[in-house]
Amino acid sequence: MKGWLEQTTVDARSLAESAARIGAAGIIYTDIARDGALSGPNAAETSRVARGLGLPVIASGGVHRLADLEELVTLESDGVVGVISGRAIYEGTLDLGEALQFLASSGDES
Repeated sequence: MKGWLEQTTVDARSLAESAARIGAAGIIYTDIARDGALSGPNAAETSRVARGLGLPVIASGGVHRLADLEELVTLESDGVVGVISGRAIYEGTLDLGEALQFLASSGDES
């Protein structure tokens, strides 16, 4: 496996569409340029990958604080159903309890 080691010219949306055609149950979209960088998620590209795909998409890469989750929740209508965060929780820039409470309450409004 050469993930994260080599660049490709394959477009993320095209890859997601191919995965949908062969029966994928969902997509985890990770912007590897932001993964672990705590620079905020790439909401625009996550939305582009998810919109109209017909599969649930989980955003990954760059989550830093609660405001990032607030931004990603607005992409729910595009098909973004979740988010992965690691470093932000580990380093304390995102409080897990606060994040879970926010996400639970935002689901009540849908």
